[in-house]
Amino acid sequence: MAKVLMKGNEAIAEAAIKAGANNYFCYPITPQTEVAEYLAKRMPEVGGVFLQGESELAVANMIFGAAATGKRVFTTSSSPGISLMQEAISYMAGAELPCVIVNIMRGGPGLGGILPAQSDYFQSVKGGGHGDYRLLVLAPSTVQEAVDLMMLSFHLADKYSNPVMMIGDGMIGQMMEPVEFPDVYVEPEELPEKKWAITGAKGRKPKVVKSLFLDPYQLEDSSWHLHEKYELMKKNEVRFERYKVSDKNEMMLVSYGTMARICQTAIDALEDEGISIGLFRPISLFPCPQDAIYAEAIKKNIKDVLVIEMSTGQLVEDVERAVVGKKKVSLFGRTGGVVPSPEEVINKIREMVTKKSKKTKTKKKA
Repeated sequence: MAKVLMKGNEAIAEAAIKAGANNYFCYPITPQTEVAEYLAKRMPEVGGVFLQGESELAVANMIFGAAATGKRVFTTSSSPGISLMQEAISYMAGAELPCVIVNIMRGGPGLGGILPAQSDYFQSVKGGGHGDYRLLVLAPSTVQEAVDLMMLSFHLADKYSNPVMMIGDGMIGQMMEPVEFPDVYVEPEELPEKKWAITGAKGRKPKVVKSLFLDPYQLEDSSWHLHEKYELMKKNEVRFERYKVSDKNEMMLVSYGTMARICQTAIDALEDEGISIGLFRPISLFPCPQDAIYAEAIKKNIKDVLVIEMSTGQLVEDVERAVVGKKKVSLFGRTGGVVPSPEEVINKIREMVTKKSKKTKTKKKA
């Protein structure tokens, strides 16, 4: 495997092709339009389908139809576009159709701006549409990881017969990094046969793919069936990374995506000053690695848990839930497209560590 320098959006597009996803429907929106631009040329080369819909509403329903045939299908969009797709995403989750949706996030709410943000966390992990449903949500921090998780997303979508969402802020889509692609993509494990797929009813009874249950008891049974599947995801699909986590840490940072890379730079700089900080990076946002966050946060030397994200504090809620009041959880957030610098993160950590140190000295004197 040779390394090639690629923009994040283009690498995501190529990774989907490598995973056997030759059906792509889209509507252009910044900062992910390069995916569509790349695939408009690339899909015909591999015998695939590229189709630009008249709106995100149309695109999401095209995906429903294509997914019902059992083919690997996907779309990419950005925050307001994902909002328009929510009804169809709920329908696909209810009908148990596998597909992959990529959200290269920008600032909001409303039209907001076109610069990077992480303010779609709630939208992705809490189920942005109606009903009791969840998406399996993955968040890369590098272009290479975006490639790897993109290919994995199609596998997981087929494994659970469920939509999978990969989210990254605008930086992950626009930055360029060297990446590697496998010569031949191999599935991590054997997948269930798609006996439900609509492939033409000649010689057999018709199949129906639906999310409509007019009998309330049937709908309740379906909802609990979906719930059991989401519980299985929580058991099997938790993913995270620790960076310089040790028993010497005075503070634990929790951050995801490219924001976590900025945290790593800050941690390295503070280490040179004798300040030990660890980073916990969720890779799966749903399922959230709550048990692992708790295990790290309750270590005796940890005085604070600091969540750093490009929003006004959405990841914070899940971290607070994870630590169940055992440690104080604080937020350092920037939003609207403002990306915190390593220096800002360093200054925030210094400020918190200094305050704790002063309080400890005052208690000892008293």
